[in-house]
Amino acid sequence: MKTSKRKPVCLIAGGPGTDHGILISLFRKVFKVTGVDSPRVAYIGAASGDNLDFFSWLRDMLRKAGASEVVLVPLARKNRVARGVAVLKVSDIVFMSGGDVEKGMKLLEKRRLVPVLRRLFAKGVPFFGLSAGSIMLAKSWVKWRDPDDDSTAGLFRCLGFAPVLCDTHGEDGDWEELRVLLGLVRKGTVGYGITSTAGLIVMSGGRVRTMGGAVHRVRLG
Repeated sequence: MKTSKRKPVCLIAGGPGTDHGILISLFRKVFKVTGVDSPRVAYIGAASGDNLDFFSWLRDMLRKAGASEVVLVPLARKNRVARGVAVLKVSDIVFMSGGDVEKGMKLLEKRRLVPVLRRLFAKGVPFFGLSAGSIMLAKSWVKWRDPDDDSTAGLFRCLGFAPVLCDTHGEDGDWEELRVLLGLVRKGTVGYGITSTAGLIVMSGGRVRTMGGAVHRVRLG
């Protein structure tokens, strides 16, 4: 993909109990950073299986942050995917919502939406995420054959629009899952732990800056 048109990718943590006002403020910052005014937001809820309650909750906050429209990109039902692609083509910015990272990526791949998203990103359409959606926009994540045994952990690829490794709202567990992820990649690689009140702005070359609360740099070895 050409890099000249790429917009910054914004990764927000959120998390259980995060104040709505904080999230609305972060969403406003995303719109400012990416240069979209009163945007039409395409909402991808793949990580939650298009959970409509979650969509309604976030749609209200995105509107309060300045979005003119927030439209679901339906993926859970195969016969509605064409409708979802149509929504993406007329949107100003794409939002990846939270849930389960692995399930979200599998659904994007199953519905053959990854190439569509890559083309939009290459054209300069900005992307931002929340929680699992932020991780899906990064380079890769980790899965376990046995959740109780870290020796069974392995990597899987995410979209890679933000060329970083990150985790979201894992501060209470000292970024345990992020540390497992870093143990599977080249020694000395930095991972970013985005706390519940924070966001990370990622440029195309991997340069980063923070917004809101704290973002931890985690490195093993």
